[in-house]
Amino acid sequence: MSTIRYLTAGESHGQGLVGIIEGLPAGLEITEEDIAVDLKRRQMGHGRGGRMKIEKDKAQIFSGVRFGKTLGSPIALIVENKDWKNWQTRMSIKDIDESVKQVTVPRPGHADFAGAVKYGHQDIRNVLERASARETAMRVALGAIARKFLRTFSIQIVSHVLQIHSIKNSFTVASLGAKNSDLPFELSEISDLADRSPVRCLDSSIEKEMIAKIDQAKKDQNTVGGIFEVACLNLPVGLGSHVHWDRKLDARISYAMMSIPAMKGVEIGLGFEAGARFGSEVHDQIYYDKDSKKYFRSSNGAGGLEGGITNGMPLTVRVAMKPISTLMRPLDSVDMATKEQTAAHIERSDVCAVPAASIIGESILALVVADAFLEKFGGDSMKEITRTYRAWEKNSDI
Repeated sequence: MSTIRYLTAGESHGQGLVGIIEGLPAGLEITEEDIAVDLKRRQMGHGRGGRMKIEKDKAQIFSGVRFGKTLGSPIALIVENKDWKNWQTRMSIKDIDESVKQVTVPRPGHADFAGAVKYGHQDIRNVLERASARETAMRVALGAIARKFLRTFSIQIVSHVLQIHSIKNSFTVASLGAKNSDLPFELSEISDLADRSPVRCLDSSIEKEMIAKIDQAKKDQNTVGGIFEVACLNLPVGLGSHVHWDRKLDARISYAMMSIPAMKGVEIGLGFEAGARFGSEVHDQIYYDKDSKKYFRSSNGAGGLEGGITNGMPLTVRVAMKPISTLMRPLDSVDMATKEQTAAHIERSDVCAVPAASIIGESILALVVADAFLEKFGGDSMKEITRTYRAWEKNSDI
């Protein structure tokens, strides 16, 4: 990310999470209530574990905002871990005399083994606390600020769950063209509609099957993953660039999405399906409406990106999440202290977190798109950026 930079810190059972984001302009209206909306959405979803009953995440704006508006300086956020009171000994910052039980058996599929070997930790808790998806609560909080910025320019980000285990919903934003008259809802309503479902699925009949699959996995002491779709609507043409590999927006989005714990695949537009089609079935033909004086496409196989640049169509991203690594019926592993074969470590966890992952995906996309937007229309204040953007709109023949 070239304009916006952000960092997070904190452990899953530590005192809390800290986030710093810089590069956002002065004059953006932001409140803790704006951030709370997405933090609450992240905690929802059928298949979540007991941690969600403990944590009621709330982000405190620590710096960078005065009288409800950003200053142009770095914004710092703090999210306290409510469960810290039960972990003060095991996660003590100071050295203590008490003996604390070490975690020495890694979970297959988790960062436990590789992280312990890389950093020379005898206690795997030193790895799993930071590798935990708990860190994404702060990224959702930071992404809420980026989302508020984008909304100023009528740019909206939505998401829904496409698949949990083998249960699939056929609807995707990527399968739509410019005209969506056959849909019983507006694309802008997708997130609101998805939020009404325990699994964030737009099809009520499929929703029931997804819930049943999660319940069966829980009964079997297993876990399930799935696929979600995130879409960005009302984007201007020209975000990103074709001139260097690291400026291509599709590359930047894929990089960011894969940074979310447990994500194993990213598709933009038709994605892998494009590899099984002829070119005439993949590429989006270009038309011009003389009445509205606008270009449009009858399809969106490219997912709103051509050559790493937004083309005016909805930007669509599908992300695959693997099943969570902690199984209540643990897989085989090895005790790294004794080298004896044993069952993997069990840590409090979810059965399915795909609905929550879709909210995280929205936040990550908001951060990447806001960065690309500021790269093109950037300035030091909201007034300056708005002036530049309105001038572009007025003078653009698109």
